[in-house]
Amino acid sequence: MKLTLAKKIPIQLLLLFTMACISISSYGQQITGVWQGKIDRKKVEVKIILTGDSLTGTSYYYESPNHYRRYTIKGHFDAETNEAVWWDDQLIEEKTGRGLTTPGKIPMLSRADFNCPDGKTLKLDGNTTSKENGSTKGEVHLDKSGPVNFPDEWDDVIDNFLVGANDPEYIAGVEKSINQKRNNPPPVIEKTIEKTIEAPVREPAPSKDMVFIPEIPVKEEKQVIVPVKPPTLEEKFASRKKELAIEIPLSGDSVELRFYDNAEIDGDSISLFLNNRLIFSHIRLLGSAYVVKLAVNELLDTNELIMVAENLGSIPPNTSYMVAIVNGNRYEARLESTEGSSAMVRFVKNEVPDLE
Repeated sequence: MKLTLAKKIPIQLLLLFTMACISISSYGQQITGVWQGKIDRKKVEVKIILTGDSLTGTSYYYESPNHYRRYTIKGHFDAETNEAVWWDDQLIEEKTGRGLTTPGKIPMLSRADFNCPDGKTLKLDGNTTSKENGSTKGEVHLDKSGPVNFPDEWDDVIDNFLVGANDPEYIAGVEKSINQKRNNPPPVIEKTIEKTIEAPVREPAPSKDMVFIPEIPVKEEKQVIVPVKPPTLEEKFASRKKELAIEIPLSGDSVELRFYDNAEIDGDSISLFLNNRLIFSHIRLLGSAYVVKLAVNELLDTNELIMVAENLGSIPPNTSYMVAIVNGNRYEARLESTEGSSAMVRFVKNEVPDLE
């Protein structure tokens, strides 16, 4: 009689995957979103998008939906101190009402601590000064919220940030489209009208045999531009070639996997699929380890772990340095993923000997 431990993976397997620690940087990805509150005692709505350690987006200083100033913003996020720094970069829109003064006349530079004091509401609290000379000083108090007062180009990025819109190239394309609108106002066309005197032209008299066909106006077809949505994680997994990086024998009770960025920290983000099933997504690769543990008795005889690149960071390709600890043994591998391929790690159980 031969014993075999092969069985189907239950849904509860997902509960066995735990992180050894949650880094502030991974938590910091939640800074992407819509923030509302006050900067220097003025009502403001700020849309912040995190790409790598850089911040971009837009800020609205307003009294009402029809009285506001809109700026593009730039900045950066420090994962170690959990501090966000951003400034109003370019004024791109201004609407003022009769007899009303629209806030935001002075562009600001803000520094705020990213925190969650009550465990529910994410906050940005800090200080602000005028960007030019620092003469104006005030406080920053923003809460992350859902409803949007000022719809714009960043809404689609925020809504789909965790399903592909965090790609730096996609974000750069949105920035470019906003800058083009700001830098390319409608051209002014000057027309010169010249008067000429022409001899009158006599139309020939209509003949009885002539047939008049009325002109039928031709309708102009409007070109409809359909935005291309980024592929989902499942689509990326299915379409890309799987390349085997290492095969690791399984033994003992558990497997501990540690993932690091293999080179310079440049915003690489990955997803993990185990035996064709998504188990973890939006893992940002850092200098510190992102840890996953697997229970050996819940695995098949042969298992395939696929690393799928969600983006390529600022320095392609997406590379991860993986360390696997199996029954006291250490295995290392460099996993590389691109837009055309994904890295595979194969785990194989040692065969159970026949029992007489």
